[in-house]
Amino acid sequence: MSNARATHLTRRGILAAGGALGLGAVLAACGDEDTNGGGSDAKASAKASGPWSFKDDRGETVKLDRIPANIVAFVGVAAALHDYGIEVKGVFGPTRTKDGKADVQAGDMDVSKLTLFGNVWDQFNVEQYAAFQPDVLISTTFDSAGTLWYVPEASKDKIAKLAPSAAVSVYDRQLTAPLQRMWELAESLGADMKADKAVKAKQEFEAAAERLREAAKSRPEIKVLAGSASQEIFYVSGTNLSIDLEYFKALGVNFVEPPEKAKAEGGGWFESLSWENVDKYPADIIMMDDRSSTIQPADITEGTWKKLPAVKAGQVIARSPEPILSYAKCTPLLTTLAEAIEKAKKVG
Repeated sequence: MSNARATHLTRRGILAAGGALGLGAVLAACGDEDTNGGGSDAKASAKASGPWSFKDDRGETVKLDRIPANIVAFVGVAAALHDYGIEVKGVFGPTRTKDGKADVQAGDMDVSKLTLFGNVWDQFNVEQYAAFQPDVLISTTFDSAGTLWYVPEASKDKIAKLAPSAAVSVYDRQLTAPLQRMWELAESLGADMKADKAVKAKQEFEAAAERLREAAKSRPEIKVLAGSASQEIFYVSGTNLSIDLEYFKALGVNFVEPPEKAKAEGGGWFESLSWENVDKYPADIIMMDDRSSTIQPADITEGTWKKLPAVKAGQVIARSPEPILSYAKCTPLLTTLAEAIEKAKKVG
């Protein structure tokens, strides 16, 4: 995608391009409308009792006569609920890779058993959704307006008429806030949050956060860059707006921070660089967007990338700009970064 094309992306287009990084989702927005299984008999693992209500991050309260059984959710939300024992059968968003395997955002779910209403940006099979007889639709939101993530602008009104919706905000706050909200959502749906698995996962997350805090404190000289790759552009994320980077920064991690003016084209999320200028910011560690819509480090062929000190030193790690919001899935993100900082050589 050219710089000119990137400049004219809508705000949602920028977000679709990676929330904070990358334009791969836009490039991939022409996939198929594969669907599988499910239907009105889909059931969440929560018992079907009620009444049920949940006040979401838009300030809207969803009220139903009973705990919803036919839940449809953005894949990352479904993956988080799965970790808490709530099985969502209907999903939308990056769920399957081109070879039919689970996308990184699907977590531990068995994607072969999911009803998939749309696998890429701007794709949502409304007719299939209506036939599914959804009780509620749950997604995240990446803006202050509460726009439902991966719900197409063109069909959002039709979708809204079929079932109420709820949103968990992942906009301009630290990771711990949406993690807590997802915890509360799972609990409302019948998850046992006092179970050993849930309690242990939260404790391990807190321990990993403390490890990252100590690593950052002991190695303040280590500079970390959050990047994402497309065919023509390398994106450098700022720490503002992104839930993971805001939290890591609060724990003391020393990030590369593009100036606000440079991030203007990316809606305040990122600065776009040509591959010739990929060395603009010295860095000791590079965190690269792990989503399937972006080019992964092993597949980057640009010579300028290979010459970067952090790349030559093998100090490139994965980053999840759209983390699955369960403590179990977020703990490795903290641990990986802490370990990288602890072991890093000063090369930037």
